[in-house]
Amino acid sequence: MSKLIKDLKIGLDESLQEKLTYLVPNYGTHRVLRESVDARRRSAIHQVYTVEVFEKNEAVPELSYPLDKITPNGDRPIIVGSGPAGLFAALRLVERGVPCLLLERGSEAEKRILGINQYWRYGKLDPDNNVCFGEGGAGLYSDGKLITRIKSEHIPYVLHRLVKFGAPEEIQYLSNPHVGSDRIRRVIPKMRQYLLQNGCEIRFNSKVTEVLTEGSTVCGVKTADGEEFKSDHVILATGHSAEDIIHHLHEKGVFMEGKSFALGLRIEHPQKLINHLQFRQWAEHPKLGSANYKLTHHDDKSGIGVYSFCMCPGGYVLSSGTDADGVVCNGMSNYKRNSPFANSAIVVTVDHEKQFGKKLFAGMQFRRNLETEAFRRVQQAGGDREIPVQRALDFVKRKESFALPSSTPSGVKAVRLDTLLPLEMTQNISAALEDFESKLPGFLGKEAQLHGVESRTSCPVRITRHEDSLESISHQGLYPAGEGAGYAGGITSAAVDGIRIAEAIVQKMSSQAPKTKHNSKS
Repeated sequence: MSKLIKDLKIGLDESLQEKLTYLVPNYGTHRVLRESVDARRRSAIHQVYTVEVFEKNEAVPELSYPLDKITPNGDRPIIVGSGPAGLFAALRLVERGVPCLLLERGSEAEKRILGINQYWRYGKLDPDNNVCFGEGGAGLYSDGKLITRIKSEHIPYVLHRLVKFGAPEEIQYLSNPHVGSDRIRRVIPKMRQYLLQNGCEIRFNSKVTEVLTEGSTVCGVKTADGEEFKSDHVILATGHSAEDIIHHLHEKGVFMEGKSFALGLRIEHPQKLINHLQFRQWAEHPKLGSANYKLTHHDDKSGIGVYSFCMCPGGYVLSSGTDADGVVCNGMSNYKRNSPFANSAIVVTVDHEKQFGKKLFAGMQFRRNLETEAFRRVQQAGGDREIPVQRALDFVKRKESFALPSSTPSGVKAVRLDTLLPLEMTQNISAALEDFESKLPGFLGKEAQLHGVESRTSCPVRITRHEDSLESISHQGLYPAGEGAGYAGGITSAAVDGIRIAEAIVQKMSSQAPKTKHNSKS
């Protein structure tokens, strides 16, 4: 009979196996269910485990998450977009016995990286095949981070399936799991092959330009080359940057609303500095690896929050725009997190209603204006498509700066980011940086450099849907999914959202349609 041991503290120079032998003499084997590092007391850093211990000769049950298949009724569902929401919607459908069609505007992961390298090195942007568009979505170049704040029964399934296709097994138990951008590029093609072998047709370089409707009912889609595909189930999983399809849906009368979002800059430090700030004398211990951080600041007077987001230990700052006349930055890490730099977004909450009122696309225009202004200032400074940077200290002091070494493959150009952002946002980020310095002395040091602009954290528009059926509240058969629809904020939550939609379609195709309840919240 197995035994569960929770909150087991193991010192950095202690052995988990030895501790288990002491606690459970003559145990057979064990399975780690949870592993984290507790660095709150830097003089006594330790690991914390939840472990399932098995007796000798006891079989360890395999994790599998089997699913029942149905006999579907009606046309095969169409999925638009092959990011986490789209891929996991397709995976869940085929594992439930439902064939589907997946349409992606960009290329396969193997071809996509070739075009992205052209952009990073030479500034040649492919508007349909870049860091945000293409197989794997934006998550393919954001570290493969699987941290999420949501609670869902589908999360173990997501992690298990990623491991099945080649992700590191430890993502199923680490408190801060990540696949790594290098490894996830090998996971996605295996997932694709599985989908193709199990009833999913995939068409790349097939940009959907129109959602076909009959009244308020969706009946299919049309691609840029004029080809039409019919279905009464269309999953829209186009990501946070597909503004063209959002404008198209608005013209078709699909109900949507402005959504609050976050926007700011990305800060980069030497990784050794972050290791020292977090781990002190343990900074180089082999069990710890590259340190991360999570920082928040709240202005009680204005109610505005500033926080670190998408922290990439041992990572790289990436140019990740989708327009030829705009500059956007993001971050990623490879599996080993062995870059000499650490980076993280430092973003400000933008309350859509307070900032823009009822102007639906004002948030999208706001971020677009910042991206084009960033591009203009880089060129004004004698650059081309480099990422604009400013030393963090100079940003706080509102002064001219110079460029420090950076991890980005696109190069950097010194620009006054403090005047690029709106004054209030600059003041909010400055106050937050000074607060972070008080919490981690050295964070606002001479080696800290800000990159601009971090504007694609989420979509500023929500395509509102019913809570139970997950269909658009205005158009039956349209299933807004993931980040682009305003219902997710990362790889795991987007994947879970795709699964939930797939299950709603399975119920409907099994003639067990759920009741409808309106909900405009994510």
